[in-house]
Amino acid sequence: MIVEYIRYRIAPADAASFERDYAEAAKSLDASQHCLGYELARCQEEPACYMLRIEWVSAKGHLRGFRGSDLFQPFLAAIRPYIGAIEEMRHYERTEIRSSQA
Repeated sequence: MIVEYIRYRIAPADAASFERDYAEAAKSLDASQHCLGYELARCQEEPACYMLRIEWVSAKGHLRGFRGSDLFQPFLAAIRPYIGAIEEMRHYERTEIRSSQA
């Protein structure tokens, strides 16, 4: 499993539309066999900052499987207005260090 983190900076005036559009994009993630789960979080201290966490079966499953599928175009169409607001987008491998409750 690979975890993708995407950090956004969204103007406060665009926050509601950003969340609404991501709810639409999430339909493609839910339908993908390559996506294991996701979560969009908003920073309390700095509300313009959002972090999207997506768990993928593998980087290949994300980059070739999901992006090569029919699900990617509707996903991209929903989030296209926010691509310029991405501050970071990377894949991470989990380590063995985690909460015993996880």
